[in-house]
Amino acid sequence: MDNKFNIAVLIDGDNAQPKLIQAIIEEVSKYGKATIRRIYGDWTTPQMNGWKEVINQYSFNPVQKFAYTSGKNSTDSSLIIDAMDILHSKNVEGFCIVSSDSDYTGLAKRIREDGVFVMGIGQKQTPVAFVQSCEIFTYTENISEIIPEDEEDEPAKTATAKAKARLKPKPAISTAIIDKAFDISINEDEEAYIATIGSNLRKIDPSFDPRAFGFKTLTQLFDNLPKYEILKNIVNGLNHPLVKKKSKKR
Repeated sequence: MDNKFNIAVLIDGDNAQPKLIQAIIEEVSKYGKATIRRIYGDWTTPQMNGWKEVINQYSFNPVQKFAYTSGKNSTDSSLIIDAMDILHSKNVEGFCIVSSDSDYTGLAKRIREDGVFVMGIGQKQTPVAFVQSCEIFTYTENISEIIPEDEEDEPAKTATAKAKARLKPKPAISTAIIDKAFDISINEDEEAYIATIGSNLRKIDPSFDPRAFGFKTLTQLFDNLPKYEILKNIVNGLNHPLVKKKSKKR
């Protein structure tokens, strides 16, 4: 997507971590410019204090929503209403919804029905219905280490938590989805562009992310798969890598 692709970033402040704000912005910047930036929540409650420290630094507008009843907030309905207003204004070409709440499933579907790009960012506990309703869904665990709320102000415990996170083994790579994406991406020479494979992987599974397996890029992931090989493909001085299956030894 070009750098004129405008994205509305709408964060459910009750359902996301303030310490991930920079990682969220960096992730969104891969797809366009975060022109509309809003964080929703009841700013009179203590749990929103962390957001107060970052809204000016990252140029987010706070949206105040009081809870109508005890134990229930109105953040989701307010975010959904605003998203529909933004959608109809046609001032953006994409949306990023930051939440792990399944209540935004219908919103993501509605945005896609208009042919507008929609991505989600949330924890791995996010219901699959919301994940699959987005074109791209990035798990927060893949972009930053999650720090438990009760450890955020305890440096020693936080350091221990980070050390444990680094030692946690990465999940094994299931090649079934990779093979399928490769097969639908190949050309007449049975080669496929990395970018094309990546696009098709996201179509099959919006949450697919090489970082979940310990690789920064899809190229690095394929470079570590025994059945595939990476081919350099220089065009106008730039490398557009190709992937092909290795020949079977006789």
